[in-house]
Amino acid sequence: MLVSIQMSMYSPDRHIGTRFFCFRYDIIVFPVFAGLLASFRPGKELIRRGLSIDLDFSTMSLDNYTYLFSGNADSQKYFMWYKNSLIITIVSVVLTLLICYFVAYGLTMYNYRLKNFLFFLVIATMMVPFEILMLPLYKEIIAIGLIDSYVGVIITGLCSASTIFFFKQYLSGLPKDLLDAARIDGATEYGIATKIILPLTKPAFASMGILSAMGVWNAILWPLLVLKGAEKFTLPIGLNTLLTPYGNNYDVLIAGSMFGILPIFIIFLIFQKYIIDGMTAGAVKGLSLIHI
Repeated sequence: MLVSIQMSMYSPDRHIGTRFFCFRYDIIVFPVFAGLLASFRPGKELIRRGLSIDLDFSTMSLDNYTYLFSGNADSQKYFMWYKNSLIITIVSVVLTLLICYFVAYGLTMYNYRLKNFLFFLVIATMMVPFEILMLPLYKEIIAIGLIDSYVGVIITGLCSASTIFFFKQYLSGLPKDLLDAARIDGATEYGIATKIILPLTKPAFASMGILSAMGVWNAILWPLLVLKGAEKFTLPIGLNTLLTPYGNNYDVLIAGSMFGILPIFIIFLIFQKYIIDGMTAGAVKGLSLIHI
């Protein structure tokens, strides 16, 4: 018995899976760690060495971060971009979660004739790459006068098919008896959705919140199309402007990029428990549907 357990623990599939995971881990961690080390070095060292994990403390200092927080022209532009990204991310995530929750609630908790067809339409939009929709969306944004505005950046992502799908999977695992009991007690449909069911979906909100925040915070292509004024640039667009044919401001670029990771990292640490619970619940429900 012990031999069979040991053989299963060291099976070829498990060994291959472990190696693949380590390979993926190195691919993800190396750029972050190398970028962190580069943020403590002068820009000329980055040009000379490139991104490396060489721990040469003689070339490392806090000068880049001191310059970033010095309040000079570059610092003011950086934190203007930072503020713009924070505004867009917070507003976009809050509205996206609320809209997608109520859409998923309507697709899960009620029975009506076109329910499955509407859900199919939601899932079908996931099959269309955003790059294909970009041109017609851009023409619509121009037509309704939302070009060069935060609303034009935010409005296109408010109804996310993947977020609706995840919320629906999570809500499907909640007992429908809660709704019947609340109706008997005289609760309104809005009260049931907001005061009874919504608090039970905290893990789903945390999971989708962090994923939505990452997508909005790191987005560059759509904001680059919509935003024209430099004073409205988001952080990724602003950092991209530091790379020019006439010179590259690597000191601000690398330190600013590392400091830009901080908001998402803090959110993940705060809501880590809810995120794991939500992703696990959604995955288990999705697997059960596949088996059915």
